Amino acid sequence: MSFVFDKAECQNIRKALRKEWLLTNGCGDYSSSTILGCNTRKYHGLLVVNVPGRPGRFVLLSTIEMSVQGGGKEFYFSSRKHPGVFYPHGHEYLDRAEMGDWPKFHYRLADLFLTREIVLLRKRQVLLIRTTVRVEGVHPPLTLRVRPLLAFRNFHGTTHANLHVDTQVFPARNGVMIRPYPDLPPLFMQGERESRFHPAPDWYYNVEYLVEEERGFPHSEDLFRPGMFEDPIAHGQSSIWAVGTEEVQGDLHELWEAETGRRRTLVASGTDLDAHLVREASRFLISDPQGSWNVLAGYHWFDCWGRDALISLPGLTFCAGRMSKGVRVLQNISRTMQDGLVPNYYSGDGNHAWNSADASLWYVWAVQKMLAHAPQHLPVLREEFWPKIKEILVAYRQGRHRDIYTDDACLLHVGNANTQLTWMDAQVNGRPVTPRYGCPVEINALWYNALAFGDYLGQLFKEPDFCCPALLRKIREDFRRRFWINRRGGYLADVWRDGQTDGSIRPNQIFAVSLPYPVLEEELQPFVVECVRNHLLTPFGLRTLSPNDAGYEGSYEGPSEKRDAAYHQGTVWPWLLGHYTEALLRVAWDIPAAVGGLLAKVTPLFTQHLREAGLGTISEIFDGSPPHSPNGCIAQAWSVAECLRLLRLSRRAAPKTYDKWENTLSGTRSMT
Repeated sequence: MSFVFDKAECQNIRKALRKEWLLTNGCGDYSSSTILGCNTRKYHGLLVVNVPGRPGRFVLLSTIEMSVQGGGKEFYFSSRKHPGVFYPHGHEYLDRAEMGDWPKFHYRLADLFLTREIVLLRKRQVLLIRTTVRVEGVHPPLTLRVRPLLAFRNFHGTTHANLHVDTQVFPARNGVMIRPYPDLPPLFMQGERESRFHPAPDWYYNVEYLVEEERGFPHSEDLFRPGMFEDPIAHGQSSIWAVGTEEVQGDLHELWEAETGRRRTLVASGTDLDAHLVREASRFLISDPQGSWNVLAGYHWFDCWGRDALISLPGLTFCAGRMSKGVRVLQNISRTMQDGLVPNYYSGDGNHAWNSADASLWYVWAVQKMLAHAPQHLPVLREEFWPKIKEILVAYRQGRHRDIYTDDACLLHVGNANTQLTWMDAQVNGRPVTPRYGCPVEINALWYNALAFGDYLGQLFKEPDFCCPALLRKIREDFRRRFWINRRGGYLADVWRDGQTDGSIRPNQIFAVSLPYPVLEEELQPFVVECVRNHLLTPFGLRTLSPNDAGYEGSYEGPSEKRDAAYHQGTVWPWLLGHYTEALLRVAWDIPAAVGGLLAKVTPLFTQHLREAGLGTISEIFDGSPPHSPNGCIAQAWSVAECLRLLRLSRRAAPKTYDKWENTLSGTRSMT
């Protein structure tokens, strides 16, 4: 799937700066900016990499300043934002931007045409930039000038001019090596052929990032320029540059052809929406040098999270034909489990965060999905995952973990007034925005599902200690008694606590219908789906709170405190669509009509949205109120995973309806 932006779209700076591209390499490293090449986030950078032993990722190469010199004149083809001005003015010459197999930027200045292309090598911290120049008519000799601008800092921060930077450069093959700070890796900058490097260490001051300013974060930094490369370039000739943490010994042209060929082959595997999202899903599956697989929750700023990984896993792997990788992620997560508890956040130093009550229950669900897609994996389940499921069930029933225990109704009670152990975990000034301690509805839906699956496996493997039909009946009865609210057409409360219910209309009730073993009786399930449809369903996902609620926040904007206050108070989350689809299909009488209605509703998510924010991928969140502007991470694992599951579930349930809808998409989204 290729997205092309013409000159008019590129010259609409306000909108163009909101369109961001992303390249990844399968290790968690990335390259990203806007279609103008002007960074708007501190997280943007041409080379952003993991550093062994250091948390987060590091922006090494922020951007490059590129120009063509000839006949006594110099023309710049790059741009930055400084106070009150964009400089240089390279964005004014941008004639077309193509976001396809890899980013391509086409510039034109009179009779001078320049194309810049960027790829990130698979499994390597090496970026390749190819620049091609074409000139019409008679022209003087031309020289390509490349000035790398370095940040060398954690991607959560900014850097400023200092006296600690080491300005020395050392020779490398067709280029130089520099190591500005001893605790970060060296950076190699190499040309396709021998070129001249002019050392000229200096700082570019007050580079501004517009999105960070909007988000209330520090938004200005200084970038270090070690010097300038000069490379004579003739009409029709290309110049390839490599920038990375290793010295490249191979031929850069061959590396370019190998990587772009690999990308073309991937795209050739399928050009429809489903195939595109399958490829997008691969961005989030990362492996380390030891071959251990995990799920990166989102780009740019998220790392690996237990809950996110397990919710995303079926869509990223089992649904996408990556069964072996999905199993390896589950095996990796199994190794980190402690007494039935899955970490919520994975730290590089092993000091994981254990502040989640539902991650372990999502582990059970992920194993269920593995078995549903590959029944032949039952022996693997019995040997490796069944012991972990038993560990979870025993730990939760015995209340081994603080603030996670079963009450007198055998429902799961989690947290206290100062904690947030569910997925709605935003806090402001150390206090929960949406206090959900007590018995949250989705936690108990997941708890029932885990117990029911344990009952099934206990019978299958002849382990009667885990067979609990009487307990399951009791939980279903008490769940209905506590959570069912017989008004507004009937729906489920969000939390039961100390004999009181929180009657806020939230999407968490959908899990009582969508999970493989639904805790809610069949006759009540349609009312829940209808409530969610009427109050929460939007073209981009489910709202986290009904607009009729006094606490509803329709926009996600402003400084972090204001955004956190809106995070689960109406903000739309696409990942919830996967479970909404499962619930809808469970209660629908006319399956084709239900599928057709849902697909018509979410069409903008798969047309309009793929051309905004993170191009070709799906954002973390959207505003609750129209026009539902995208926000948060530009590429979120569970957004892509669960939207892919929506498509797969719809196609399987109503293939003719789905195919008809998919065939109409080319007429509603502007793409080539």
